[in-house]
Amino acid sequence: MLRRIIKIVLCFTVILNITICNGTIQYLKPSDKWPTIVITSLVRNKENALPYFLSGLQKLDYPKDRIIIWFYSDYNSDNSDNILKDWISAHSSEYHEIHVSTNTTTALLLPDQETITHWSALRYQHVIQLREKALNFARNLWANYLFMLDADVLLTEPLTLKLLVNKDLAISAPMLISDGAYSNFWCGMDEFHYYKRTEEYRPILKRKEIGCFKVPMVHSAVLINLNFKDSDLLTYVPEKIKDYDGPEDDIIAFAVGARKNGIPMHICNDHMYGFVPVPLEKDNDDDDKEEMLNLKMEALGHEIHLPLDKNLAKYVHYPEITDLNCTQIFMINLERRKERRDLMNASFVELGIVSTWFKAIDGKSLTKEDIIQKYNIKLLPNYEDPYHKRPMKAGEIGCFLSHYFIWKRIVENHYDTTLILEDDIHFVPYFKEKFLSVLQEIRNIDWDLLYIGRKILLDNEEPYITEHTVKPQYSYWTLGYVLRESGAKKLLAADPLSKLLPVDEYLPIMFDQHPTTRWVEHFPIRDLKALSAAPLLVHPTHYTGEDGYISDTEDSNIVDPKADRTDL
Repeated sequence: MLRRIIKIVLCFTVILNITICNGTIQYLKPSDKWPTIVITSLVRNKENALPYFLSGLQKLDYPKDRIIIWFYSDYNSDNSDNILKDWISAHSSEYHEIHVSTNTTTALLLPDQETITHWSALRYQHVIQLREKALNFARNLWANYLFMLDADVLLTEPLTLKLLVNKDLAISAPMLISDGAYSNFWCGMDEFHYYKRTEEYRPILKRKEIGCFKVPMVHSAVLINLNFKDSDLLTYVPEKIKDYDGPEDDIIAFAVGARKNGIPMHICNDHMYGFVPVPLEKDNDDDDKEEMLNLKMEALGHEIHLPLDKNLAKYVHYPEITDLNCTQIFMINLERRKERRDLMNASFVELGIVSTWFKAIDGKSLTKEDIIQKYNIKLLPNYEDPYHKRPMKAGEIGCFLSHYFIWKRIVENHYDTTLILEDDIHFVPYFKEKFLSVLQEIRNIDWDLLYIGRKILLDNEEPYITEHTVKPQYSYWTLGYVLRESGAKKLLAADPLSKLLPVDEYLPIMFDQHPTTRWVEHFPIRDLKALSAAPLLVHPTHYTGEDGYISDTEDSNIVDPKADRTDL
């Protein structure tokens, strides 16, 4: 709850050919002079990603009469061909050309494949041939650029093509985000031409450093500048590369060949371009749908709603409704924060979670009369924020009251197990499965409160209670926690409104893990039985100082108990 607001970054586009970001102007080429781009994509069993892939493609802000698309689709055992057919039927007239090559007579697997996701030797050879065919397709059309785009890449930046073309690089790629440390570039390549871990990778991935960076490998979304004379030397076929000693692999051969011919590759992270799923293991065919869910949740965690073409919505299926084995689920949200509410509701739809919107008490609307007379609040004597050395703020009072009234509702309605979520959270991958697993682990343990998201303030090792829970020490934040009726009763019995302090200070006091003795002494009974999921299951969408970070508690007035009763 005490995350602080640092800055707001303003980025907007003016007249479609100038981008202004933090005062920096990036000029784009005039829209009536954009070069011709061939976009090629190989489609194979992508029904879960394809509706979003095609929708992102459709949303690209680039003259469609300057775009030629070539799809190649084969070895499908799902709905991929039907999805392609419907999208092309709806949008083919908008593009200069759309070419489709499908092979519905092939078997579902190549002869040496064990599963759909198995990258066998014959599959590599097949993909190498198709990529080389796509490269020559673009050359034969005298295209200026080739955008080699995997069919599970979800582009969310409409200006992707304009931005990349404007950079005038030989080979460039928009950096894509996954639900882990995976992305579409390498910063290192070992002596056998495989991935090598380097110190340069993470600062680029986490956008601690912003720009376009020379790297030895880009893949999944690669823009090739065919205007460069040396682009004629590029190939995906290992046998065409002099002294090639790498594996039979399309992206590695392409990268090694580019390096041997002095053609640099760049990864660009100057914008949030889009998302890419983590590749599936050979024996995990059934995880594709779940991985797509993780990716959609990752996008929502970045406050991005993935575009979905109305013609393709029928191909998107959502999970069965679940209460997560909870009696009630509350989502706390200020009525004026509709954008957060929409993101949370979208997350609940994707997860299949049924929740109740609890309209948060807005600290900005509280008057001194509200605090003293309506709610009969008395602030904890001599309370001072440990970091900013100030009394409580009105937003912190509103936050406490929001949680307090949920606790009262739990007791009044005898809710056995209640999940309480704030509206600025990001769910971890496989959230539902992990959450239910944790509840199952502690089913025979006597507990009152279970953190699923928090800020750990002490470095001391916390003892494990079960495989995935610990006994928490001093912690901040009330992002997400499960509260049993027994816990709500204990929190109310301590009469916290008569000695109020922030809710994320109050909880560790009540489970007797607060280091400030002068505050603890006001609460003689501290028997709340607390646990915490380990690892945590929800995290903040933004941390203090990050772009887009907003705090409604910090962005409110100080409530000074010594000041005039009517003046906040």
